[in-house]
Amino acid sequence: MKALSIFSGGLDSILAVKLVMLSGVDVLPINFTTPFFSPDKAIESAEKNNLPLKVVDITDRYFPMFKAPVYGFGGYMNPCIDCHALMLKIAGEMLEAENASFLISGEVLGQRPMSQHKSALAAVEKTSTMKGLVLRPLSARLLEKTIPELNGWVQDISLLRLSGRSRKPQIKLANELGVKHYPAPGGGCLLTDPIFCKRFKDLTDNNPDLIRNEIELLTVGRHFRINPELKMVVGRDMKENERILELAGYKGYTINTVTVPGPVVYVAGKRTPETDMLAASITASYSDAKMNEIELMIIHNGKKEIIKSAGKGLEEFREYMIEGT
Repeated sequence: MKALSIFSGGLDSILAVKLVMLSGVDVLPINFTTPFFSPDKAIESAEKNNLPLKVVDITDRYFPMFKAPVYGFGGYMNPCIDCHALMLKIAGEMLEAENASFLISGEVLGQRPMSQHKSALAAVEKTSTMKGLVLRPLSARLLEKTIPELNGWVQDISLLRLSGRSRKPQIKLANELGVKHYPAPGGGCLLTDPIFCKRFKDLTDNNPDLIRNEIELLTVGRHFRINPELKMVVGRDMKENERILELAGYKGYTINTVTVPGPVVYVAGKRTPETDMLAASITASYSDAKMNEIELMIIHNGKKEIIKSAGKGLEEFREYMIEGT
């Protein structure tokens, strides 16, 4: 018998896998990734707990769901119910290819008041079309019996009755099962981060098309909205400068200092002389040159051009800064 487990890398998902393995079930953890949540935590947790892991990028199916989630958004821009339903649906489509019979989720009843109450869990199963095949071992005894339980695919030892937001029962269980490595809770989905959401809302308000590199850019630098068609991203250190250069898209160009330490600035929008001068001034202002005139290099369509600009007081650009960046 084999099962596929939705695996975030958090303690609950680790415990869900370990519990079902007690029944002699072969479990393959699956981590689904998009620009909003990376596989890093899952990869580390799987390695430290000697678990196999398959990482699947679901971006192409996530974006259409995100534009019109049936159950709406949470406190920020997180479509939690629709997101989890999509993951279960895709995992269900993988069952035959992986020679597996059912799905596992590490959800705990009542742990998240908006998305893990009984009706929400039922909505997830209904939307995913996997009703009856989703086993939630941490809270199974508090929920309707599933096909794996009714068919005896899992033993009673694999099923618990956890509920609520306390992590104490999970930590106790982790000690009993010999699980010593697990991450602190939270920090998984960028759509629950208030700063990221402000940037993301600005992006979607001004550009309804979701483009991966533009979303990934939201995690680095300072962000300035000049007008609906023009935005600038300013690196804050060498690592961010390198990341901006990696993600700079075809819609714009970059500008950076030549002789003094300073930021890489990505200019997303139509290039004009006025745009060049504003970008140059912002670049100089956030460089070590401050108010002094310096040389700056513009790289556009593979061509390089040197211009000069002096910086200004940073307050000159506050009106453009996206709040919280």
